[in-house]
Amino acid sequence: MGAQNMHWEEKGAFTGELSPAMVKEWCKYVIVGHSERRGLFGETDEMVAKKMKAALGIGLIPILCVGETLKENESGQTDAVVGRQMKAAYDGLTAEQAAQTIVAYEPIWAIGTGRAAHGPDANRVIAESIRSVLGGLFDETLAQGIRVLYGGSVKPANIDEFLSEADIDGGLVGGASLKPEYVEVVRAALKRIA
Repeated sequence: MGAQNMHWEEKGAFTGELSPAMVKEWCKYVIVGHSERRGLFGETDEMVAKKMKAALGIGLIPILCVGETLKENESGQTDAVVGRQMKAAYDGLTAEQAAQTIVAYEPIWAIGTGRAAHGPDANRVIAESIRSVLGGLFDETLAQGIRVLYGGSVKPANIDEFLSEADIDGGLVGGASLKPEYVEVVRAALKRIA
């Protein structure tokens, strides 16, 4: 089980927030840095970094979401934006902590739009802006060992395209997981590991 969000503070008067301990009671994973949290609720890179540390501190596995807007993508800023988000989220973490994390590349322009990135394009961003940053911060072995997922309009029609790429280890599926055909996404993933 995983939670979609949590607060970084252990306790206190933070009405409406879930503490790390509350999430840990029911979940193993927690999503941090999702674009909707960043965009709609004003979460900064600094806040996301606090959530990463809080999740790891209590034994949760954070799933860090990184990605760029359509404007940033079209103006060639993808690598700079994703690289900045990665560096901020992993700042101050040890290699042992970093190894416990998962990253999801979710181009914002693809989330819930029905418009997904192409497999080779997503794979390039993951290799050059996620794994490369992790390699620079820690080492290449750690960078290759961290699971990196693709999210953003993943559905039965395109899951094979993403899973066939060398640097994409799986999918973070949103809207499609609410529909009966989600079972086809799961079957496609199971074929890859069988």
